[in-house]
Amino acid sequence: MSVPLDAPIFVAGHRGLVGSACVRRFEAAGCSNLLTASRHELDLRDAKAVSRWFQENRPRYVLLAAGTVGGIWANASFPVDFLRDNLLIHTNVLTAAHETDVQKLLYLGSSCIYPREAPQPMREEYLLTGPLEPTNEPYAIAKIAGIKLCDAYRQQHGRDFRSAMPTNLYGPCDRFDIERSHVIPALMLKFHQARVRGDDHVTIWGTGRPRREFLYVDDLADACWFLLNRDFDQSFVNVGVGEDVTIRELAETLRDLIHPHAELRFDESKPDGTPRKLLDVSKIAGLGWRPQVGLREGLARTYAWFLENVACGSDFADRPSPLASSRPDSR
Repeated sequence: MSVPLDAPIFVAGHRGLVGSACVRRFEAAGCSNLLTASRHELDLRDAKAVSRWFQENRPRYVLLAAGTVGGIWANASFPVDFLRDNLLIHTNVLTAAHETDVQKLLYLGSSCIYPREAPQPMREEYLLTGPLEPTNEPYAIAKIAGIKLCDAYRQQHGRDFRSAMPTNLYGPCDRFDIERSHVIPALMLKFHQARVRGDDHVTIWGTGRPRREFLYVDDLADACWFLLNRDFDQSFVNVGVGEDVTIRELAETLRDLIHPHAELRFDESKPDGTPRKLLDVSKIAGLGWRPQVGLREGLARTYAWFLENVACGSDFADRPSPLASSRPDSR
């Protein structure tokens, strides 16, 4: 069933990496009634506030892209925040969506839901077949709970609440912070600072051998619009590109783009995280969707956005790094 272009659609998390891309995509599709609320306007962890907002605004469709996110260092340092905040957000939004008779809800999870040693590429049926990766277990548990809550509402109340599991994301409006960011924005910041300071090397956390899949965020937004406009039988579907690269290969691509003469140094005393994370995307491909932006092109677009919106001139790289270069590049 297609989404009417004048239907009220709530994009939860509209200022984040994913939410902002979804707003761009939905507006491009002609949606004229997008509903948004900033953190100051609506704390999604507050059940009463969320219930009141849904009663007042009555969205018919919901894209749930809000949550507390971060990489290895942030997950290890703030496990309570990652588990508690995400559980509260998922519970409150889905409860309010049910109470106000939302027609369709698409919940966005994460590829970290799969077991650390899951066969590659990871198929949807591998969920809950083995232990999780310890470095992001609290976040993964919260995301799994969100999937299962969607399933429960569909089973018990007949709600059309479904989920999409994107792979590692990057693009405009990402958070560029060496301490809290995922690997691409963290490395992009490192290479940019090294170039402006004239450093001859960049230190990268881990061995560089883990393999990761990366999806440009505007491709994910396109997939979200695609899924909202289609009925599908699965509880959730993977969203990715079906190809991966090593962290070393990613770093080499970023180096060539930003600081070509820098030497790569790998701090092998730091953990790598999951050895490999590659999604099987055959189900969404079978529905008729495929990504359009390749990794090199997406990185170039992201760096151009970074220069225009984050770097803010030459003084940016002269400011102290959020954390010493020996600390982790989140991934």
